[in-house]
Amino acid sequence: MTRPGGDLPPHPGLAEGPVYLDYNATTPVDPRVAEAMMPYLACFFGNPSSNHPYAATPRWALAEARAQVAGLIGARPGEIVFTGSGSEADLLALRGALLASGRPHPHVITQATEHPAVLQTCRALERLHGARVTVLPVDGDGLVAPAALAAAFSEDTVLVSVMAANNETGALQPVTELAALAHERGALFHCDAAQAVGKIPLDVGELGVDLLTIVGHKMYAPKGAAALYVRDGVRLEPVVYGGGQERGLRAGTENVALAVALGTAARLAAEELASGAPARVAALRDDLHQRLAVGLPGRVHLNGPEKNRLPNTLNVSVDGALGHDLLAAVGEIAASTSSACHSGTHTPSPVLTAMGLDAARALGALRLSLGRWSTAEDIETAAAALIRAAGAQ
Repeated sequence: MTRPGGDLPPHPGLAEGPVYLDYNATTPVDPRVAEAMMPYLACFFGNPSSNHPYAATPRWALAEARAQVAGLIGARPGEIVFTGSGSEADLLALRGALLASGRPHPHVITQATEHPAVLQTCRALERLHGARVTVLPVDGDGLVAPAALAAAFSEDTVLVSVMAANNETGALQPVTELAALAHERGALFHCDAAQAVGKIPLDVGELGVDLLTIVGHKMYAPKGAAALYVRDGVRLEPVVYGGGQERGLRAGTENVALAVALGTAARLAAEELASGAPARVAALRDDLHQRLAVGLPGRVHLNGPEKNRLPNTLNVSVDGALGHDLLAAVGEIAASTSSACHSGTHTPSPVLTAMGLDAARALGALRLSLGRWSTAEDIETAAAALIRAAGAQ
């Protein structure tokens, strides 16, 4: 398979399996990432905080990884705090900012289609720390109106948390404008960029954010590797107390192998962004949409914005079909619906519901997300299988 920037061999984890169209859920670990981290599992075991030769290589590798992650988002290395997951990074940002503010009844603003890692943290802050939370509505494309944010501030607003890109629809929020509004009112701005980092160019300086979440398993690194960008000068209460690692915000001996994995993934992502990979993936996504629309005339409806979205994400509903039934009938592909299943009963996606979609359309939704190993042949196979299955319903 030829890619911008060189040849990429097939991924061993995808061999002989169905077409993988669930890259927004998780990505296969890039073999180059796995190769880079292996020496820090097998050989270079030293504690990077120690003062002897066994610590030297791990300490250097940790610093190099921090610089690579920072480079991907236009930050300084010292502004990167490694965490164990995106959810932990979100917790550090939200809880850390509210507790560090010292206000007895801090106010946080978020929006209805945020990831549960943010929404549930906000609920916990209400329950445990007396916080007040405002959840802004979104429009039919899933976007927050800047005017709605401007009207929501109070004198106790400490933090605004709005994601960069939605995990279901790929909708891109107007982060730069929202962050500027937050700063005008003296509030910090956190952005969960788990789905966006590595897929589109992001620069924390241009965005104007104070805190930004990065997740490794969304960009071809292993699960358990993540980071929080913390702008210099931002005060946070630590998420883990102890020996002072990670700027004192997340104690515990660093997992050098996972940091190296995240750093390598960041370097590879930066190379792909520079070589035009997003345009390649967007062309495949649009080909898939077109094939479905032609094969199922009048039945395919796009959920979310047509243009202002991630290049890899296609969320569509098919009239007369349930998303989970379609995927169950199609063994040739691995993808997701936007509904949740509880005890055998499917419920509409909260994201699509917040966008104003009715239950039938929301339950008919498919999230088809592409990635580094998606090919034109994959798209042809997936489209034909979905058209065949939908035609039978």
